[in-house]
Parts: sequence; C-alpha cells; structure tokens
Amino acid sequence: MNKIVKSVITVLPFIYMGLIWFMSSNPDDMVVELNSSKVDSYFKESLHLIEFAILYVLLAAALKVNGKLTPALNIAAAVAACLYGVLDEIHQSFIPSRSSSLIDVVKDITGVAAAYWILKRRKKA
Repeated sequence: MNKIVKSVITVLPFIYMGLIWFMSSNPDDMVVELNSSKVDSYFKESLHLIEFAILYVLLAAALKVNGKLTPALNIAAAVAACLYGVLDEIHQSFIPSRSSSLIDVVKDITGVAAAYWILKRRKKA
C-alpha cells in the first residue's frame, strides 16, 4: 500500500474526532435544518448511530493498514469509539446551545456495536 494512503487512513480517525468535537461545540442546526421539526429531530437523532459507527470503522481501518488489527485491538477500537461518544455527550453538556442525554450515549454505543458486528461477520464470510 502506498505510504501516503496508509498515512491518510491512519490519521483519518483523529481528524474525524476533531470534526465531531467541532460540530458538538456549535448549535445542532449549524450544518442543516430541515423544514419539519419532527423530520429534523428524527434525522439528527439517527445520526448518533451513524456518527460513532463511522468512528469505529475509521479506527479499525487505521489499525488494519498498519498491520495491528488483532481481535483484542478491534475490541479496543470499538470501546474507544464508545468512550468518545460518552466524552462527546459530556462535552455537549457544557455548550449552552446543546443538550446531553443518556439516550444519546446509548445510540452512540448501539451504532458502534452494529458496525462491530457487521465487520466481524464480514470477516468470517
């Protein structure tokens, strides 16, 4: 694999974590606000599942391209993504225009667990 591609894949999870932190530091309608408040709410709430699933996949990919993706480190990547979801909620509790909730943490962890399960099953196939 090209060294530049390998370096980019290695650094992507950290760039993504910075993006999550930046987005959490701003109002939730900073990027998109849909016309219907109900649709807007459902859409943004479902993003929790996707957001931290992506983080886990990026962490696992970084380990994989560096030849370090063992079963134990794969679990560690999933746990790290979950813990970053917890940290994100704590961070949001200090932002006046944001809120923090346990259900959001559950959604974050569910997204990571789903991505972990999909990747684990794919590897066995």
